[in-house]
Amino acid sequence: MFQYRAIERLEQPPTIWTLKGTLVHAALEGLFSNVAPEERTPAAALAELDAAVASGAGVEGFASLGLSPVEQDRFVEDARTLVRRYFDIEDPRTIDAVGVELRLEAELDASGTSLQLRGIIDRLDRAANGDLTIVDYKTGRAPMRGRERAKLAAVETYALLCERVLGVRPVAVRLLHLKEPVVIERRIGEAEVTRQERRTVQVWDAIAKAHASGSFRPSPGPLCRFCAFSDRCEGALAMGVTRAK
Repeated sequence: MFQYRAIERLEQPPTIWTLKGTLVHAALEGLFSNVAPEERTPAAALAELDAAVASGAGVEGFASLGLSPVEQDRFVEDARTLVRRYFDIEDPRTIDAVGVELRLEAELDASGTSLQLRGIIDRLDRAANGDLTIVDYKTGRAPMRGRERAKLAAVETYALLCERVLGVRPVAVRLLHLKEPVVIERRIGEAEVTRQERRTVQVWDAIAKAHASGSFRPSPGPLCRFCAFSDRCEGALAMGVTRAK
């Protein structure tokens, strides 16, 4: 997937799942960016969702998916349900969000070369004592108990970016899974950030070696059904995978 997306830069059309995630994220971004704290109500969040659905990204996404009017109505209602469930997790009127869709970039040393690490944080919260917490919205299913580690890896990379760019290490990362809804939270210390930096460099070194040899080995599995490139990937084709509609 990295080869197709980042190197060959093949088009990755939206799916029902990615478009729904995009629109729900836009609604919650608008809730914190456009609405005064005391007015952050479910009605305000749903109004932001309506605006996202009517936006160019929403219109183009629906056109690409080819949904019928009934299917589009069902899609929008599912998205509205996810937005409503967000309010079962927390009260946005009490949150001090100091960063929304915060773009950060830092340079790491990787095998004698420089690695440009970039990330976009859904939300960066500040507590009354000044502590920072990274918040990431998730519209898919929450991982099974004991398998949260992989989902937290990317968010811990954001903690590394915060420390490098802002000079402050967040005290925790939080995943808000809206579908259930459920919160997965992990405290962050120096050891976690150091480990994540080491893993990031290791991943980049592996990418560089694969690029030099011209061989990115696939890791086929159940998620291949939801990949835009399964019709050309050797691993998916060998498994006889058919992309989910």
